[in-house]
Amino acid sequence: MRFNNDADLYRTIGTNIKYFRLQVNLTQAQLAEQAKISISYLSKIEALGCNKSLSISILNQIANVLDIDITEFFKEN
Repeated sequence: MRFNNDADLYRTIGTNIKYFRLQVNLTQAQLAEQAKISISYLSKIEALGCNKSLSISILNQIANVLDIDITEFFKEN
């Protein structure tokens, strides 16, 4: 997979996190608590206009809570 720019990458990741969060019926607050990140950080990640740099460690924590492979966040649907 390739992304034309960081904005496309962040939008894809944020959209996928939100999608998988909703699939397991978690609120942003619940996911943030379980992933040990702030709700404001998670809401920024999920926001369509997010341009916030993300660490692999944080993505891994979120993927573990959602019980999915971290690579799912990078797939464009």
